[in-house]
Amino acid sequence: MKKITCGLLIGLLLHSFVNAQQVPITDSSKTLNEVVITAFEQNRAISCGTIVKVITNTGADRYNKTSLVHAFNSIAGARMEERSPGSYRINIRGSSLRSPFGVRNVKVYWNDIPVTDAGGNTYFNQFAFNNFSTVEMFKGPAGSMYGAGTGGLLLMHSFNNAWQPAVNVEYVTGSYGLQNIFASVGFGEMNRRNQVTYNHTESDGYRSHTKTKRDNVSFTSQFKMSDKQQLTGSILYNNLFYETPGGLTKTEFLANPKQARPAAGAFPSADGAKAAIYQKNFTAGINHRYSFFNGFTNTTTVFGTFAQIQNPTFRNYERRNEPGFGGRTSFIYEKKIKETKLQLIAGAELQQGFFNTQVSKNKNGNADTLQTNDDIEYFTGSIFLQGDVSIKENWIITAGASINKSKVDFQRLNNYPVLHQGRTYKNEISPRLALQKRFKKGNAVFASISRGFSPPTISELLPSTGNISTFLQAEEGINYELGGKVSLLNGKLRLEATGFYFKLNNALVSRKDSNNADYFVNGGNTKLKGIELSADYSTEFVKCVLLDNIHVKSAYTYSDFRYGDFEKGKTDFSVNRLPSVPEHTIALSADVQFKKGIYLTSNFYYATKMFLDDANTVAADGYRILGCRAGWKPAVKSKLIMNVYAGVDNLLNETYSLGNDINAAGGRYYNAAPKRNFYAGISFQLNYAQKK
Repeated sequence: MKKITCGLLIGLLLHSFVNAQQVPITDSSKTLNEVVITAFEQNRAISCGTIVKVITNTGADRYNKTSLVHAFNSIAGARMEERSPGSYRINIRGSSLRSPFGVRNVKVYWNDIPVTDAGGNTYFNQFAFNNFSTVEMFKGPAGSMYGAGTGGLLLMHSFNNAWQPAVNVEYVTGSYGLQNIFASVGFGEMNRRNQVTYNHTESDGYRSHTKTKRDNVSFTSQFKMSDKQQLTGSILYNNLFYETPGGLTKTEFLANPKQARPAAGAFPSADGAKAAIYQKNFTAGINHRYSFFNGFTNTTTVFGTFAQIQNPTFRNYERRNEPGFGGRTSFIYEKKIKETKLQLIAGAELQQGFFNTQVSKNKNGNADTLQTNDDIEYFTGSIFLQGDVSIKENWIITAGASINKSKVDFQRLNNYPVLHQGRTYKNEISPRLALQKRFKKGNAVFASISRGFSPPTISELLPSTGNISTFLQAEEGINYELGGKVSLLNGKLRLEATGFYFKLNNALVSRKDSNNADYFVNGGNTKLKGIELSADYSTEFVKCVLLDNIHVKSAYTYSDFRYGDFEKGKTDFSVNRLPSVPEHTIALSADVQFKKGIYLTSNFYYATKMFLDDANTVAADGYRILGCRAGWKPAVKSKLIMNVYAGVDNLLNETYSLGNDINAAGGRYYNAAPKRNFYAGISFQLNYAQKK
């Protein structure tokens, strides 16, 4: 298998440089009125059969950029949690139901490089706000083009059409010792553009034992070599440290939400164990686009990744080294016959990961006696084909499918003889069929059906219990989706609505043993039903002496996620609500821009209670979060833009848990989020003329 993998990757690399000449690329332009989607490698104004949402770097200016939580939670159907600063959990239509932390069931790409490794894990905390200009979010199974993942897809891009040579510097300070520096330099021109970014973040944290420090550097270079050829190189390095305070019981949470986990029984406190994450990430890739002739192009990416993790906990001390590499290639053929447009996409993606995990006894924050030493190899491969037919620009039909292969091998090196276990998962076929009817002014209705799957990740096959769980089966299910979007008031008001039903079989759900160690089981089937509504209103005041423009957004999510047939021992959890998902969420934001450069922004988020265990006996209370920000963008010089601002998060001073530990032993479910806190910042952007 290794020889086959290496051979295919070498072939991909050679192809990308043979007769290297590439078609010019037009970056996606994200505006309020139209979003050009690059998902599924299509260049259509509205992606067929779904609504793709976009997070922009500039759109995040209404939030404190220390965290990505507020930006993600403004999107219907999406929810991000943060157990401790830097410890994200992303939930797109229930994608993180099986995950106590991290990103599961969502495939993530940065500049066409998969940052979701072969083992299914994504270190999303390696990214800072200035590592991307836009993030496209596709909700629901994307397996017809992107392999494993039932929750969705995130496509992150460094460049867009708004790029220009500039120097950006931003400094933020705030409560709990927050210090944040963002810097970037863009140089070159549109045909030869380069971007260097740097971010430094440090904070003492709201809770005890929640210090955070991160340094992040990225470099992206895009070179249009001719009318037929374009080459993009991307490098990202991240060095992150954050303390993990641990979960609290409800009594501890209500008495003092700022405290870290105290000592309990034979287990030390979070401070005594020096519980923390020491994380380094390195990602590098080359993307090459080539046009054989008009209407026939190829895009090929080769990449390598490396992650190094040290994680002392109150149970043990874990060390992981995770190198990986892979490649992706796709051929796109486009043909217009009278009023009908045809697009065919065919390609493949391969990933190989080599993981070493060592678990030792934790002695005052240092690795002591070795307990387990495991070498793990994980291979994933996908071959895909998709066709897209557009009739008179009114009807769009999309049909596609992929064939996917996964294989994992374990070697426990500290056993004598060496313990060897492995599993080759059955070939998974992921089809997708979508139909869309477009009307005038960008209005549309659509319907789709797709199949998604997700094999167990490394952290699920080798959980913190230390037991190898190769008996786990892959999740799989069928998703049905129906929706539409409409534009009113001459494009000032945009409304979107989506309903979906997803039946997921062999659902992987998390458990805690008596030592509070995570492990996973297949939980029968689950039935996920939901409604997502959003509204976006924007207007300008040309003749008004005071106001410049007002922009209001809202998003509502209804989630009815329940177990189908699921029994644990003699306990029947069938029809119970799945934990960790609120039934209702509402996100609101309002931006007011005044003529003299003064602006006001506000954002509001409401979530109903959510259950914290499969039995539905324990629930976290609902909460309401209000944030506000005021700023001034004076006209300093024509090429210099300054922004001075101050803001407050959690203005209502709510006590709530943002990152809950599901099915936690000893009732330690709660991880308190910061109460009312403040921040202020200043930024400078210097635009300079392109060299000719």
